[in-house]
Amino acid sequence: MTYVKSDPEYDEVTYNRTWARAATRRLKKARKTPTSVALDPKTIAQLRREAVARGIPYQVLMRMLIVEGLGRLKKAS
Repeated sequence: MTYVKSDPEYDEVTYNRTWARAATRRLKKARKTPTSVALDPKTIAQLRREAVARGIPYQVLMRMLIVEGLGRLKKAS
């Protein structure tokens, strides 16, 4: 099984703090459907650290990563 962390592009992901905060505001206004994802504690801890470094909630960071990943998949196909 291959994980995203083993993808060489994973280390090259950068975030614009202004863009991230604007995305946070947009996402707050958008209607969302609750879902559940089981993650190991190390992954959650890493998400929390990254989110703190970017000044955003970790759930927002997760949504951003999912949306970005789906965009990459769409471009690849």
